[in-house]
Amino acid sequence: MLSGRRLDLLDPTPMDIEIADIAHGLAFVARWNGQTRGDWPYSVAEHSLLVEAIFARCNPGIGARWQLAALLHDAPEYVIGDMISPVKAAIGPDYGVLDERLAGAVHLRFGLPALLPAPIKKAIKVADRISAWLEAVQIAGFDQTEADRLFGRPDALTMRGLEITLRPPALVRAAFLQRHAELIAALDG
Repeated sequence: MLSGRRLDLLDPTPMDIEIADIAHGLAFVARWNGQTRGDWPYSVAEHSLLVEAIFARCNPGIGARWQLAALLHDAPEYVIGDMISPVKAAIGPDYGVLDERLAGAVHLRFGLPALLPAPIKKAIKVADRISAWLEAVQIAGFDQTEADRLFGRPDALTMRGLEITLRPPALVRAAFLQRHAELIAALDG
């Protein structure tokens, strides 16, 4: 990693995890295989910021701990990349095992349980699907009917004011690090 840490992908430990490495990697990993409109790729870091905002909006009063979990929901992709669902399915269960190991190490590194409680994981997945719908319609060329079929139609109130803007990776990385720092400060406060 750029931090100098060595990460064993098959046996990651929390001590191998640095937020700067996560933010940097996610800011340079494109979602939708890079097939989005705009002058910049839509990164996993940008997606993670959106998912965390939607999660907080859908769960008023939820603690910073679980907002942090939402922000980090795709953190393993900083080293394994973002694969579209058909590719994950073709790889099979081994992909899921690798993802779970990395997620567990990330969670432990930042004071979260290795395995998130089922209701939290489900609520993050709801926010993730809303984000996918917005991304599909706003930047990935889907019409609303197709996005509705694939992701389900989000509530209009939940989506109000959510506009995807693409930014250079350095700005997205900084925004991800800032949001992480805010949530960590809220945990300590």
